[in-house]
Amino acid sequence: MTPSLVIVGTVALDDVKTPFGEVHNALGGSAFFAGISASYWTSVGVMAIVGSDYPSKGFETMKSRGMDVAGIEISKEPSFHWSGEYGFDLSSAKTLQTDLNCLLSFKPDISKIYPAVHTLFLANIDPEIQKKVILDLSVRPSIIALDTMNFWIENKREKLLDVLKLVDILTINEGEARMLSGESNLISAARIISAMGPQTLIIKRGEYGAMVFNRGKIFLSPAFPLESLKDPTGAGDSFAGGFLGYMASEGGKDDATLRRGIVVGSVMASFCVSEFSSGGMENLSPQTLAERLSEFSEQTDYRPVSPIMGMLGG
Repeated sequence: MTPSLVIVGTVALDDVKTPFGEVHNALGGSAFFAGISASYWTSVGVMAIVGSDYPSKGFETMKSRGMDVAGIEISKEPSFHWSGEYGFDLSSAKTLQTDLNCLLSFKPDISKIYPAVHTLFLANIDPEIQKKVILDLSVRPSIIALDTMNFWIENKREKLLDVLKLVDILTINEGEARMLSGESNLISAARIISAMGPQTLIIKRGEYGAMVFNRGKIFLSPAFPLESLKDPTGAGDSFAGGFLGYMASEGGKDDATLRRGIVVGSVMASFCVSEFSSGGMENLSPQTLAERLSEFSEQTDYRPVSPIMGMLGG
């Protein structure tokens, strides 16, 4: 049976250094992080490519979360590898080295593995591949979401603009939103980007949460406050995975469901950053998730303020 959410992206090995430690050849990649996060909310299938050097632990981790890995191709070339480091400002990474390796030959045939898809997430990857995946499907998914990054905006802008016309949801960070739109103000940037195609734009703002623009409406969500953060790698992908996993589980895309999904994404990202690789998202119990979601709700809830009552009180 086809999973409710299919993710096309990267499954990689990462070298990461932060002020709180470092790891080498850690499990990573956009599809890996998004898939682990989404698996707590719905059934997930992953399409990616890895090399013969990819450790069995990676497949075991994904399978332990019930993820379908039939769409992961194994190449003779080495796995995609990223190396980066963070300072005490964990909002941005310094990329030290990127080895595309087997990713250069990645040509996914989604119709062969998943001919009918309900929710499709095109995680950060070449926009030409993203467009091919959409066009290869005989039936359009109910939701098509896409993530991208500054490299594609700078080097394949026209290809990216082509695929943006075909998607429902775009997730990018605030720097990428400014780069894509040419506007410094995020409200103005959102208006310009929405005109490019996606009805819903989610601007990820790291420790400041997310801004959501949906058919003229704006929703603001904070990030879940944490005292201990170890590694922000994969936080954005975990956010998107949690968000889309919840959306797929609800089977709808109305405004109320979307807003709840954003909160779920924020909570899943908070688990991701608490440990290196996917350690913070593994083996979460329903009670642990429920407690953090409840705490998030308490932190963001308040009674409407009446200006008249305020004036009388003064």
